[in-house]
Parts: sequence; C-alpha cells; structure tokens
Amino acid sequence: MSPDEEERGMQEMGDHEKMAVALEATGQYRVLRKLIPRQNLVPHDGSKTRLGIFIDLETTGLDPAKDEIIELAMVPFVYGLDGRIFEIQDAFQGLRQPSNPIPAEITKLTGITDEMVAGKVIDPAEVAAFAAPAAIVIAHNAAFDRKFIERFCPSFSTKPWGCSMSQVDWTGEGFEGTKLGYLLGGFGLFHDGHRATDDCHAAIEILARPLPKSGVPAMGKLLEKAREATCRVWAENSPFDLKDVLKARGYRWSDGSDGRPRAWFIDVPEDQLQQEKDFLVQEIYQREVDIHAARITAVDRFSIRC
Repeated sequence: MSPDEEERGMQEMGDHEKMAVALEATGQYRVLRKLIPRQNLVPHDGSKTRLGIFIDLETTGLDPAKDEIIELAMVPFVYGLDGRIFEIQDAFQGLRQPSNPIPAEITKLTGITDEMVAGKVIDPAEVAAFAAPAAIVIAHNAAFDRKFIERFCPSFSTKPWGCSMSQVDWTGEGFEGTKLGYLLGGFGLFHDGHRATDDCHAAIEILARPLPKSGVPAMGKLLEKAREATCRVWAENSPFDLKDVLKARGYRWSDGSDGRPRAWFIDVPEDQLQQEKDFLVQEIYQREVDIHAARITAVDRFSIRC
C-alpha cells in the first residue's frame, strides 16, 4: 500500500468512526466495531509479569478419544499478577491433516477443508517448546481444549490452566451468555470467528477489558478463580429418586465412560467441603457414609484426570 493509499484509508476510518459516534449519540443505535488485534494494550509500569498462552483448537468432532485436531493456535501474552494484560506476542498457528476426511459439518462451521490441510502436520515437540515458558494456559472452554491438546502434546498436563468461559462471572457482570461472539458484542466488538488465531486474539481482548460492574480486568477475575483450590465431591450410589434434588443443587452426571465414577458430582470451594458432605449425609443418603472427594488445582482442572 502506498503512503497516499494508507492516508486515504486512515481518513475513511476516521469518517466512519465519526458516523458511528453520531449514530450512538442518538440513543437509537448500537454500533459494533471490528476487532483489530493489538500488540500493546496498556503501558507496562514495571510491576511483576508472567507469560500466558491462549490456545484454541479446531477439531473433527467433540470426542478427544477418537476425533483429531485440524487447526491449532497459541497466542502468548504478557500479564500482571493483578490481571492487567500489557502485550500480545506473535502467534503459533498450524493446520493438520487428520486420518479421515473432515466431516462436512465441521467444514461448514470452521471453513477448513480437506484441501487446506492436505499434507500439513503439526510437530508436538515444536508445540511443547512454544508453550514451555507459559505460567498459565487459557482456553475459552478449557474442558474441551485441554483434553485434546494433552493427548496430542502431553507436556500440557503439567501446566496450570484457566478458562475464560467458566472462570469469569459473566452473568454477574451483566452478560446474558458466555459464547465468545456474544461477549465481544457486549464490549461493542465483532470478529471473524471460528478460526483459531482469530478466536485467541478475540478472547485475549475481552480478558484485557474492564468488566462492566466490578471495573477490574476480566483476566484478574479469571486468575482469582484459577488460583483457588476446589474439591470435587462424588455422590456415588445415591438414590435414583433424589436425582432432581442433586441437579437442583448443581450436581452434574458422569456416565463413567472416561474412567471416572458413574455418579453425580459437584465442585465446591475447599472451605465448603464439609458443608457439602453434611448435605449428602443428611439429605441424600440419610445415613452415615464415606463421601469420596478430590482436591483440584489449576494443574489438573479441566483435564481427564478429574
């Protein structure tokens, strides 16, 4: 692009922004602005920092035992211990040819075709080396991404993980959903979704933004949750006719297909473990029983191990 063309483009952007501001000022319109990935978000003030990595995968399906990764993106970013995000670094991105043709519904969702991935490979050793400096790995639905990436690259099993979807109280902050596109819209943005690198940049952007009610960066809230130990409590062999009581309290069902118990379970803060055990003894079993509970930290959370 020539200097003259660049100048004209900047002028047009300025004119468009003026129109957007004018529309918003009427109170009758809400304008979404396209997300432009940024490298520097806020000036660094010399405080202590860590390196995080945001990861996103596109896969041939939902089952990590049989489906495969077809696209992987990792975007490193520098953050402060309070959750401020200072800098976004260069991404790792790769396509991978799976063992079988990509299902049509996956191509429709992601735009990734068999022709695009033909002959492409992603080296697990290269992935491990890229992620090695990270103090935390984050995904938007870490319970999905972690299981896939750990099967592909086992070194991720030693990393603390966080989830931008479940570890920020989006509802409490006034959002009505947790999908990435919806959260972006809540911040007045939109992006080209369902490609891994674009989704990483979009998620980092919303983590860097102050939340509407608390006023702190979403990353700060995520870090608070990630640092907390929780306990997974299992209601094994609980009476069938009390399943609705468990569901109403927030218990979820594990069918046992992944090696975990076939039972209802719930995750509670560590300091509420005894209270949850008392509930099960008094309201569910109505007798003294041994309650199985496991302590979970960010190193194991969202993995197949818990």
